[in-house]
Amino acid sequence: MSMKESRQFTFDLQDEFPHLPSAPIVEAVIHWRARINKTLVPADLKGQLVERLPDYLEFEQQHELQLEAQFDSDGSSTQIRRDNWRGFRCTSTDKKHFAQFHRDGFIFSRLEPYEDWVRFSQEGLRLWQVFTSLAEPAEIQRLGVRFINRIPLTAISEVDRFLAKPPRCLEPIGLLSNGFFQRNVHQVPGHSFQINVTQTVQPSAPGEADGFGLILDVDVSTTQAFDCDDQSLKDRLTKMRWLKDKAFFSLLKPAAIKRFQRK
Repeated sequence: MSMKESRQFTFDLQDEFPHLPSAPIVEAVIHWRARINKTLVPADLKGQLVERLPDYLEFEQQHELQLEAQFDSDGSSTQIRRDNWRGFRCTSTDKKHFAQFHRDGFIFSRLEPYEDWVRFSQEGLRLWQVFTSLAEPAEIQRLGVRFINRIPLTAISEVDRFLAKPPRCLEPIGLLSNGFFQRNVHQVPGHSFQINVTQTVQPSAPGEADGFGLILDVDVSTTQAFDCDDQSLKDRLTKMRWLKDKAFFSLLKPAAIKRFQRK
């Protein structure tokens, strides 16, 4: 960004953003990584989740596969395979909400159609309270708010209609782009937040007819650990929501924003 284009960042929670009835959100996620005080036992945890979450089904165990190689003095090697239990993934009855209860935190996600922040965050916080009652976290080591958007395209050249600053690589010499991948990391000055922005084009899968998809992935996260009290958590979520909205609307052209305001 040139000096003429740059400007000083300001954090203003009084900003108002347009409501988008046709927002292109395909998945919204809140991710807590926490240091817990209580050991989670698979059989006990599943029984407690089934009892406390009657509106969630399919309590699927999750595992982490680790492969290690050990080398002996004679040059031989031994491969060690560890299959570690991580937690449970729970699916809501309408298959739109997913809750992952892990040994090191909790993840809540909502698939399209996204409704609104109030209902999304309230459900996430409700399930987080279930996690805290079972795992007794001592602190939140990282909090993340991630929104993945997918805008259908008929051709890659259509990114110009949507992105405020579409990528320009070799177009000035007459070579058109068949794809792009751009990732930017931004520290928020004066605040313990970071924003990761990924922009790319996703080709259509074999047999699908909806063409390309422009992916806008906005991931806001904390950079410092904090206490688990409700007020600290809600204050950060309020600011992180503002940051993801500010980032999203800055990426798009006004005409694209108006398009998503229509039902």
